[in-house]
Amino acid sequence: MKQYFKNLLRIMEKALMSIDEDVFERLVDESAKVLQNGNKLIVSGLGKNVPVCDKFVGTMNSFGLNASYMNTNSAVHGDLGMIHSGDLVIILTKSGETAESVYLDELLKKRQCNIWLLTFEKNSTLTKEIKNSLVIDLEHEGDLWNIAPNNSTTLNLIVLQMLAVRLAEEMGVKLEDFKENHPGGHIGQLLK
Repeated sequence: MKQYFKNLLRIMEKALMSIDEDVFERLVDESAKVLQNGNKLIVSGLGKNVPVCDKFVGTMNSFGLNASYMNTNSAVHGDLGMIHSGDLVIILTKSGETAESVYLDELLKKRQCNIWLLTFEKNSTLTKEIKNSLVIDLEHEGDLWNIAPNNSTTLNLIVLQMLAVRLAEEMGVKLEDFKENHPGGHIGQLLK
């Protein structure tokens, strides 16, 4: 067990250190400008990335920052209506080849929104199509076959949570703001 965890920590650290800090900071800056202009951040993903997107949106909402989740499949069934001019959309796809994500990119290009990609493949259809690509170099998924979305979804969560924390800092979110948005549960009791 301990050897598995040691190996996992090594893989995760290597992946996190592979992130281009300048690209991440540009994502933070562009996201902050979107929020300052009264627009919103939208994250879109499929499969195991759905709860990752939900967690990011929940954190943003707790900070009082405007964010929504759009299931990549549901986008073509009316959910594109949530995207307005000036919004920023982050598409999560491990391969950058997922047919639904490629199609979503085509549709988003017809709108006046800022498109970003969070992926694990440097050379893919979407990294060629989306200039704003945050690429994570992942050595292994941590499963028996190096295929199940295990480490990749955890890394997506870490990166998006860091984005939320950085945006709270950039937007000047105070503990009082968080307290107002999170009156319930153990956190609500702690902040009384």
